[in-house]
Amino acid sequence: MDQPRILISVVDDDESVREALPDFLKVLGFDAQTFDCAEAFMSSAVMGGTHCLILDVSLPGMSGPQLQRELRLHKPDLPIIFITGQFDPALRAAVLAAGAVECLVKPFGAKELCAALDEALDPLYRKRQIYKKSV
Repeated sequence: MDQPRILISVVDDDESVREALPDFLKVLGFDAQTFDCAEAFMSSAVMGGTHCLILDVSLPGMSGPQLQRELRLHKPDLPIIFITGQFDPALRAAVLAAGAVECLVKPFGAKELCAALDEALDPLYRKRQIYKKSV
């Protein structure tokens, strides 16, 4: 019996990110869904089935860190990888302290994203006994 594929959700208001990241994630063997704002992700049918969230810091409406706080109430074990267009050491420290796996600065490379995904999904892979490094 085939294992269900791992779903990575991407929340970013930048259309180019929403177009490029899912293609890359699919090459790695993941399913991907994109959303242009936090509210769209929160109201989606896939929120409950998301295994990892790639989340922009700056979004219209609810910000990435605000969504992170909200998700800690509803899906406390959901790994979050933040992405941002501006490096802010204080913000990076805050989202990591709140449980984010990583905070990558755009433009980030495939190697950095794969390392963050490996860290985020390592417990899930081990649980399913199908662990394969993507880097």
